[in-house]
Amino acid sequence: MVRLKFKKENEGLFIMDTTLDKEVKVIIDYIVKVQNGRLKIERLCYEIGELGKHGISLPPNMQGLTEEQVVELKLKDEWQAKCIPSGGVTQRKDDIGRRSGQAPMENMQTVLNDTVEEAKQKVSKKHFENNKVVTNEDVKDCLAILKGAVTIVYPMGLPPHDPIQAEFDDNEDLAGTQMAKEVLDLNNLSLWYCGKEMTPTEKPLSHFMGKNEKTTVIIKLTKKGHGCPAREPVVNEQEQKLMMAHAYRRQEELKKLAENEDTDYLGSAWADPSSLKQQLHGVSNIKWR
Repeated sequence: MVRLKFKKENEGLFIMDTTLDKEVKVIIDYIVKVQNGRLKIERLCYEIGELGKHGISLPPNMQGLTEEQVVELKLKDEWQAKCIPSGGVTQRKDDIGRRSGQAPMENMQTVLNDTVEEAKQKVSKKHFENNKVVTNEDVKDCLAILKGAVTIVYPMGLPPHDPIQAEFDDNEDLAGTQMAKEVLDLNNLSLWYCGKEMTPTEKPLSHFMGKNEKTTVIIKLTKKGHGCPAREPVVNEQEQKLMMAHAYRRQEELKKLAENEDTDYLGSAWADPSSLKQQLHGVSNIKWR
């Protein structure tokens, strides 16, 4: 079993275990599923947090409007009466005007927040640093528990225009957002190993990595045509910090030595001109109490 550690622009993504007989195109497909799934979970966790704070999303034609503008334009959100959270609502206005301001009660907010934290931990980037594998099953489990928590709090469901419902239905619109740039494109993704692009993708991993299954390798992700990514640094970040700290301490020691005068040795016992006389008289090393 070979362990693959995927990185993009020196940022650790996730780790997977596989065998060397798998084709590169199969690995690419798996990477896209897991990483895009992790990004979906991040977006859902943010939006569910907002759902707990301010309630369901307003219709697109009412978002960003003041109460006076809504009254003047005679707009009405018909979904507020349909999508009522379990246990009732508490008023909490959304300052940016994206959500209705009718938040769930505190106990229902706790259900959402606890589930969000659980999902974040399951697919956290810290697993990369801790050398822990993240699988597609972990992603599916996170989506399931998030959907379950939303269903518990909103048994009547969410409006179709709510970003959370759009994510669950795979109808999210990320056009023009920074999040869209982070999503991996299956047809525009290249894998690099030891400074070489892993093409053709129909070849197995063993064609590029050899036959040794008991190994750990770093695979770098780039868009097709962007060239070879930067190589891994010789020392990691932690080792670099230790080396810099050692160099600083050494520099301070050298400064202190440079500041010392050449006559400092005169304070030593061997440089005392009366030390022989004191020894002959037996009065050396006398201590006064």
